[in-house]
Amino acid sequence: MGKYEPVIGLEIHAELKTESKIFCPSSARFGGEPNTYICPVCLGLPGVLPVLNKKVVEYAVMAALALNCEIARFCKFDRKNYYYPDLPKNYQISQYDLPLAQYGFLEIDTENGRKRIGITRIHIEEDAGKLLHQGTVTTTPYSLVDYNRTGVPLLEIVSEPDMRSPEEARAYAEKLRSIIQFTGISDCKMEEGSLRVDANVSVRPLGSKELGVKTEIKNVNSFRALVRALEYEIERQVAILKDGGRIVQETRTWDEGKGVTLPLRSKEEAHDYRYFPEPDLPPLVITKEWVEEVYRGLPELPDARRERYVREYGLPAYDAGVLTASREVGDYFEACLRLYPQPKTVSNWVMGELARLLNATNTEIADSPVKPEQLADLLRLIDKGVVSGKIAKTVFEEVFRTGKDPQAVVKEQGLVQITDEAALKTIIDEVIAANPKVVADYREGKEKALGFLIGQVMKSTKGKANPAIVNRLLKEGIENKEI
Repeated sequence: MGKYEPVIGLEIHAELKTESKIFCPSSARFGGEPNTYICPVCLGLPGVLPVLNKKVVEYAVMAALALNCEIARFCKFDRKNYYYPDLPKNYQISQYDLPLAQYGFLEIDTENGRKRIGITRIHIEEDAGKLLHQGTVTTTPYSLVDYNRTGVPLLEIVSEPDMRSPEEARAYAEKLRSIIQFTGISDCKMEEGSLRVDANVSVRPLGSKELGVKTEIKNVNSFRALVRALEYEIERQVAILKDGGRIVQETRTWDEGKGVTLPLRSKEEAHDYRYFPEPDLPPLVITKEWVEEVYRGLPELPDARRERYVREYGLPAYDAGVLTASREVGDYFEACLRLYPQPKTVSNWVMGELARLLNATNTEIADSPVKPEQLADLLRLIDKGVVSGKIAKTVFEEVFRTGKDPQAVVKEQGLVQITDEAALKTIIDEVIAANPKVVADYREGKEKALGFLIGQVMKSTKGKANPAIVNRLLKEGIENKEI
């Protein structure tokens, strides 16, 4: 970077999780055969009129409240005019000068502590269709159009240019996704396009207050890609300025395979879209009473839940942060806790074994084969001495693979922990006799030697021996053995 600093702002589009589209009764579900979730209204056929979905406005108000925004008592819809194959009406119904909400913020954690990122505005709009490229966007010989997504309700959340690094941009995007997920208004699945991020980035000399010429990066479909795209674009712009060139204001696309941004089109200004008020929709009046009603229905948000986990459950801040990164993880944790009230133990298993297997199988926690009651049952088996902690991990993997209850797995595979002291003592005597040098090392104060002997007993019993009993009987056996 040298003598330059980046200035980054994000435009994030979140598809709202409504049953029907924003202005018509067609299904807003993801997927389906191309061009099956459509009707004359979302296709913009002659003679049709849009009718606003009230649930869309309610969800938008929820998002605005969660993001500390000022909600307009009066707003309107506008036509944003542009020509693109996935826009059947040749205009998009959006909001321009009178959006639903403005002047919000959220806070992110940075190396230097908490930082507030401003939110310029939140507005409602309809989604466009989807172009199915036969290759990348810059190399495809032709594209097909699927209008299923046309008219799906969107929130566009525009940040202030308050971020100064790709890492801050990622932290902001992840925090915003978490908040939106907690409200339940969107599933925010980037892989399905229900959360899409466009990044505006410029660079300027350190200490300068003026903004540089910005470019917009589209086609960013993961947080990792967001960081990589910003890193590349920042380096590209700095190199141009150092060589005495100038930055061209344009829209660029991120090519994941090549790891570069590529020119897509010149960057439009607001006047290029020829905004004018939507004549087929009346202005939207949002009453104070309705806003208060929506506020009372807001769920506990990530920051509040994280603070409660630290305060009420005594969890480390790190654990609380991981468990509240998504609503589903926190809900799973609390469901387990109601059945097995040991917060740190439950946290360790959710963050450890469960997260490992979910990641390995690319499974969402909402679809976890191990239900909260099954994890609680397994933890109780450990407490009762039925299985050891090590064997419990084996049982957990089998429950995850088959969905069977822990007790059934233990019984079927003969994994009950050995607690019979007489049987264990026989094995321990054999281990002591077979390892005289290690026994001598332990007597000389080398504690690691005991760990080796315990390992030999566990190996002999295939991990089924009760570790506490083995530890005690080994020490007793060594002390009683003649030198």
